[in-house]
Amino acid sequence: MEPYKKHESIAALMNRSNVDTDQIIPKQFLKRVERSGFGAHLFHDWRFNDDGSDNPEFELNKPAFKGAKVLVVGDNFGCGSSREHAPWAIADYGFNTIISTSYADIFYNNCFKNGILAIKVNKDQLDKLMAEIAVNEGVRFVVDLENQQVTTPGGNGFSFEIDPFRKSNLLSGLDDIGLTLKHVDKITQYEQQHKKNYPWLWA
Repeated sequence: MEPYKKHESIAALMNRSNVDTDQIIPKQFLKRVERSGFGAHLFHDWRFNDDGSDNPEFELNKPAFKGAKVLVVGDNFGCGSSREHAPWAIADYGFNTIISTSYADIFYNNCFKNGILAIKVNKDQLDKLMAEIAVNEGVRFVVDLENQQVTTPGGNGFSFEIDPFRKSNLLSGLDDIGLTLKHVDKITQYEQQHKKNYPWLWA
């Protein structure tokens, strides 16, 4: 997992509430066992027409939002099933930050385990951010995780709260496996002792 760094990025607007994980990554694309490759199918049913061409009516297909790393969305984002493929698809597409008023709990937790900063704001803050993007598509926000601040050209910046443990992991680029590997010396020591005590289990 890549460390999360302060960055300035285009903020894409998807003013939809109750976006569920089956819309984020439809079930027919859940056949891969690795985390990569899901971005091509992010929001598939909305992004593409029946013939596979881009749907020009879908927000993220707007040229102004190309290359965006920040996704600003409506309430209750990531509801529905608990599939971890949803944050995999979001990250693989290129987003590393989501801003909303609320998230489904499992999706919210999975975001941090996959290098995505999920920021919670109040309704007034979200409305101002959405309005700023709507009148200036392609506007760039600055996201500073270390200082827990988002800055916008329109003056709608804000400070946000984040669990210190999650913040530390994002800044260091550590997922659950990375955290475990920090203790590899102790794990190796335990295994070596276990082999001596119970050699028949290692035959």
